[in-house]
Amino acid sequence: MTLAAGTKLGPYEILSPLGAGGMGEVYRARDTRLERTVAVKVLPSHMSSSPEVRQRFEREAKTISQLSHPHICALYDVGNQDGTEFLVMELLEGETLSERLAKGALPLEQTLRYGIEIADALDKAHRQGIVHRDLKPGNVMLTKSGVKLLDFGLAKAMAPAASAGSLTALPTQQGLTQEGTILGTFQYMAPEQLEGREADARTDIFAFGCVLYEMATARKAFAGSSQASLISAIMQNDPPPISSVAPMTPPTFDRVVRTCLAKDPEDRWQSAHDVAGQLKWIGEGSQAGVPAQVASRRKSRERIAWGLVAVLSLLTAASVAGYLARAPKAAPVLRSSIQTPEKQFVSFLALSPDGERLVFAANAVGAQPSLWVRRLDGAQAEPIAGTEEATFPFWSPDGQFLAFFADGKLKKVDLSGGPVVTLCEAERGVGGSWGRDGTIVFAPTPSSPLLRVPSAGGKPAPVTKFEQKRHETTHRYPHFLPDGRHFLYAAANLAGAGDDPANAIRLGSLDGGDDRVVVAGLANPFYASGEVLYAREGTLFALPFDAKRLVARGEALPVAQKVSGFGGFLNYTPFAISDTGLLLFQPDIDTPSRLLWFDRGGKELGSVGEPDLYGSLRLSPDGKRLALGIFDPRRARPEVWVVDLSSGARTKLVSGDSANFNPIWSPDGDRVAFASDRKGKGVHSDIWVKSINGGTEEPLLESADARIPEDWSRDGRFLCFNVIPVSGRRNQQIWFADLASGRKSTAFQTSALSQLDSRISPDGRWLSFDSDESGRTEVYVVPFPSGAGKWQVSATGGSLPRWRGDGRELYFLSVDNRLMAASANVEKTFHAGSPSPLFAIHPNLGSTVFDVASDGQRFLVNSLPADLSSPPLTLIANWPATLAKKK
Repeated sequence: MTLAAGTKLGPYEILSPLGAGGMGEVYRARDTRLERTVAVKVLPSHMSSSPEVRQRFEREAKTISQLSHPHICALYDVGNQDGTEFLVMELLEGETLSERLAKGALPLEQTLRYGIEIADALDKAHRQGIVHRDLKPGNVMLTKSGVKLLDFGLAKAMAPAASAGSLTALPTQQGLTQEGTILGTFQYMAPEQLEGREADARTDIFAFGCVLYEMATARKAFAGSSQASLISAIMQNDPPPISSVAPMTPPTFDRVVRTCLAKDPEDRWQSAHDVAGQLKWIGEGSQAGVPAQVASRRKSRERIAWGLVAVLSLLTAASVAGYLARAPKAAPVLRSSIQTPEKQFVSFLALSPDGERLVFAANAVGAQPSLWVRRLDGAQAEPIAGTEEATFPFWSPDGQFLAFFADGKLKKVDLSGGPVVTLCEAERGVGGSWGRDGTIVFAPTPSSPLLRVPSAGGKPAPVTKFEQKRHETTHRYPHFLPDGRHFLYAAANLAGAGDDPANAIRLGSLDGGDDRVVVAGLANPFYASGEVLYAREGTLFALPFDAKRLVARGEALPVAQKVSGFGGFLNYTPFAISDTGLLLFQPDIDTPSRLLWFDRGGKELGSVGEPDLYGSLRLSPDGKRLALGIFDPRRARPEVWVVDLSSGARTKLVSGDSANFNPIWSPDGDRVAFASDRKGKGVHSDIWVKSINGGTEEPLLESADARIPEDWSRDGRFLCFNVIPVSGRRNQQIWFADLASGRKSTAFQTSALSQLDSRISPDGRWLSFDSDESGRTEVYVVPFPSGAGKWQVSATGGSLPRWRGDGRELYFLSVDNRLMAASANVEKTFHAGSPSPLFAIHPNLGSTVFDVASDGQRFLVNSLPADLSSPPLTLIANWPATLAKKK
């Protein structure tokens, strides 16, 4: 407990601690205004750190405070004291229902009385649109005046804004709802909650049925030896009849509880009022539900008749239960979430064939990735020693070994213990697969055919070759089929268009035969359960595939949407599948960022606006305004805005049904140029321009390729832009247009490698940019516009160069996300000093990240939270069943 006696929270003086749990600490306190004793709950920081969560909580608390019912714990007040969020509630004396049940089952009379009171309280709340969503014995207090329901609606109020379909893989601690989880406690969750569907009043009724069952039997309605078996029991099984545990319970009570526990919400009681009426009817002693001790006053023949009915009911129930236990049941589709380590970013995934272990690559901000392993029935992941800088892990068929790429080599490690072993050279490996006969097929570089090597190590040998007629430049991402001889792989012409015929998932074999197209387009394939899985634009598809005849045999259907992936030359979607029907992927989740000002030492000086889905940003030439892209989730499109930095006023400059992004300023600061796909939705973008004072938007540079503006020279003559070809060369290239000579466009340099992030020096004589021509992205400077000569500025990787206003200093972002500064001599020839670090940032890497004030003393950074972690991974159990519903 963290608050000492005498501590003041507003008008409330802390007297003594009462208890603590996952939802906070509870104290006895004195209301100094009304001279009464109250309970004060202090919320943990992780429940109140977000302004949005606090606002949502306060709104919900106001609603709940209006609930006036004798069996609902009254909420008096909500407040904040020096950053401490707290609730003020009615102080209750007594014990929780869970504490009472530890002593045994309740008598039927008490079960009915408490049940009626709980049902009345639920009915009151449901009529006001409030759903508890975490009803359980621990949230029911037994007092002298009857029951009191606790935490009514607070679980919903404090829910983080996460996907409705997520389900934590971690159990709820002490029965309390945790941040990032589906709301509730597993043993009292309705099937629709476990499936991630919206909860309503009938969800509370299911939990109420669990509570009634437990009151009558002192046993939980559903149990399991693990979380997975518990979920399976809730989804598939019915609890044993109450009469089999407590024979004196009337059959009608068993019927009421069974109806509460129906799997389909439509089959349950539709309101808590209905349940209360049924319990009152039983309590009043109706003939159908008379307890044995009441029925003893009937005639003896009635007792005999009822006894026979009870015996026959038990025999019938036992017979039906036996049949259902033997009868095959369709396994349900379950969606859950796997938490990733805090402050780690997850990239590559691999599930063991038996579905019991997960391996993934993860790294903290600024650190190199390493591999982690986690048992799916365990609580946390552990790093694997010796796997620093590892990528593209894959399992041996027996699940004993893990192979991966690191340090320019293909390696393996025995996860039961043992050192990391090098198998062969693999300069920049991009995928591998381990066959049942001990053969490993892998891609040693992004621009090579596939090789094969024994799993014990040795000299690799080619297993595929480039087809010159198709102009192939890469084979990668192999995956063995069940026969251990054939495999799928990705082939592509990276110098061609995105729809180049060479880009396809192909069939290969160890003997070099049976080479043919399975699916058009570049993607990493996986075969499982008779389907070839691959991703397209954030959607995971499954194509029926006959693994014996080696042919596709149907239409591809979507399995999951909003799946995160890597674009660029990788074009890779990290997902994993086990032989047991598990599918795992990382959801694509939009994370708001902040625009923060920093000085050269990294001290935060202030912010611009509220958190939002910010993209590219650009300071105006006079430093008084900011042009930026903001993603509109409703339209699923980025828009261009202008912010007045003195007043904070934000004005939408460009919107509509098209994507409008990457704004840059004209030298006079009167216009903004931007990219827009309005003429070729999602295919290519042209460069448009618009006055900040309004008016029409006009095309500036049009092309069949995708053109994105990057910089405008101070004399207004040249506009540099980046070209992403729709046809022809595949890599991004820097071009410039001479606006004074008919807007003629010219490729700045000819290279097969990517160049981007161009910036013209203030005197117009030099151009900085970044390129991966050395095999790693570095910052370069060349004379402009001739391009004759080249100087490398960064030493160990860098990107996003920016000039100081006088051209005497150049800034860029290092590979470990530090802002770097290098002095620049730009008079007769170019010379850069050794780069030195300024400070580390936490950038939103999906944008241009930062800009610098003209004097080089302040930096505006598109920043993500410092403690941001990857979102939980989505796990789907029995994923093939999702396809059966669509066929």
